[in-house]
Amino acid sequence: MGFVKFERLFRAAGGVDVGRDDIKRYLDFVKDAVYDVLLIGQATAKANLRDVIEPWDLPITKGLQESIHNFERLEEDIEIEPILEQVAARPPLDAALTEATQARLPLIVGGISVALARTFKLINAEVKAVHTEEWERAFGLFRLLI
Repeated sequence: MGFVKFERLFRAAGGVDVGRDDIKRYLDFVKDAVYDVLLIGQATAKANLRDVIEPWDLPITKGLQESIHNFERLEEDIEIEPILEQVAARPPLDAALTEATQARLPLIVGGISVALARTFKLINAEVKAVHTEEWERAFGLFRLLI
């Protein structure tokens, strides 16, 4: 993802400014979060005796679904391919993704991104620019929930 798109997404979604050095930590976080969602989806598929992951296997909470809808309304274009390539470089899943599941991944990345951007204002309503401390707190919250 280019910095301008990254910066624009976080301004539009969370009203915060991010720096060029933040893009790597953001991409690493999103990659990990998507992989975790897929792992749980795989477990659900296996529990239902399937070797394919359907969209309904993914643990999409009400809050994440709302963030996905908010992302769609933003009409921001994020480059999903580099993120998905990094996810694919992880240990392979034991279950395949259906086409419908693959088609949902960009929206899931967008929803996670919107939720992350909004989390900074929840952590500190006065924050204008995100720094290491806010990133670490936000990541800690997400690790508890995803």
